[in-house]
Amino acid sequence: MASVNPIDLQKALKGADYPASRDDLASLAKDNGADSGLVERISNVKTDRFDGPDDVQKAVFG
Repeated sequence: MASVNPIDLQKALKGADYPASRDDLASLAKDNGADSGLVERISNVKTDRFDGPDDVQKAVFG
């Protein structure tokens, strides 16, 4: 897997409506052609609900 970066995350979540669930965002990332590693990272974060892209970035990258 290539290194995941914030720009990849932004591209993967293009078109997201917030608040959004972890599962909805993982599905959107997959539909947007995100790398499987990024989809997995989104799927495995501990947070269940996100109020915006900054929340997702904090959960994915710490």
